[in-house]
Formats: sequence, C-alpha cells, structure tokens
Amino acid sequence: MAVELVAKVRRERGTRSMRRLRGVGGIPAVLYGHGQENVSLTIEAEQVQHVVQQGSKLVDLRGDINESALVRDVQWNAFGTEVLHLDLVRVSAGERVEITIPIVLRGDAVGTRNGGLVEHVLHEVRIECPVASLPDRIELPVQSLDLGHALHARELPLPDGARLLIDGEQVVVHCVQPVGDEELATAAPSEPEVIGRKAAEGEEGDGE
Repeated sequence: MAVELVAKVRRERGTRSMRRLRGVGGIPAVLYGHGQENVSLTIEAEQVQHVVQQGSKLVDLRGDINESALVRDVQWNAFGTEVLHLDLVRVSAGERVEITIPIVLRGDAVGTRNGGLVEHVLHEVRIECPVASLPDRIELPVQSLDLGHALHARELPLPDGARLLIDGEQVVVHCVQPVGDEELATAAPSEPEVIGRKAAEGEEGDGE
C-alpha cells in the first residue's frame, strides 16, 4: 500500500544548502527513472521517518509533483540515526519491479516445545512483483516448524503475480537442538601446548 508524501521541488544545491534544509526539518530527495528528467525534492523529515519506520516501499508524491515512486535507497548518517537523503524511482500502476523485501516470522514454532531453538537465517528476499501488489514485508508463519525441520524460500507466501529471484531451496528459518554444556565441552579444543616447554627441554638436552 502506498504512503503519501508531500514533496516540494528543490532548487538549491550543495552541501551547505542540504545542511540548512535538514536543520529546518526537511530531507533532500531525488526522483528519477522512466527516461525522464531527474527532479530534486524536499520532503518533511517527519513524513520520511514514518515511511522508514513502516518499511514502506511504495509512495505517492503529492504537492509540486504528483507521481508514484519506489523508495530505492535511504542514506543515513554515520550513526544510523538520521536519514540524510532519499532516492526515489518512478513507477506506474501496471509495472513490474524487482525489489528486496524483509521477511518477518510470525507465531511460535511447535519445535520450541520440545526444546528446539528457532534460527532466522534469511532476513530478506529478492522478488519481482507488480507494483499494485507490492508488500512492505513478507510474513512467514512458523507455527508448524518442528525440531530438526526448516522452511525454505519457495514456501514464502508471495503476493499475487510475484516470483522469487533467489534459489527457492535457500533456508529461511529452521528449528535446531541447542548445543548443551556437555557438547560444548566435548567440542572445545584440548589445552594448548605451553610454548617454551620444549625449548626448555631442548636447552637441557644441549647441555648434556
């Protein structure tokens, strides 16, 4: 589902201008694609934060420009706490796009009742999908996951018209037996040989 963003065309360029813009609550963005001219935009930081927190991929731009776009890239500061810039690419309703979508696990695996540990192996998936069906995330139910079993990429519930762009046999999540203290002790390497012991013995031998 698309999120609406109010966008204003931006004329200013340069690092100082971008800093001033962020200082008054704006985020610079650029819209490109479909063989059309790139457009520099300003979007309110609060709106951008909402889109990022929701993990939204599809946005409807309103204001100085009225187009649908895909969030292609989000640039963060060095601490990963503030959005510095957005890259947006134009899309149309009937278009198919390739995109990476996060995978979210839902439910409690039955294997945990038998002492199993759920390990989430694959956290995102690359798919091709119609824009109209584009999800923010793919939710995978894991209630049926038993100890010693796994769920694979081919078992992900994809939206209508979507297809995987990765190997369907990749493990998304599995339920494994936790490694116990005894197994850890068995797997631990033996005590390392003390460096210098042989040297000391060798020195005694040289003296004989």
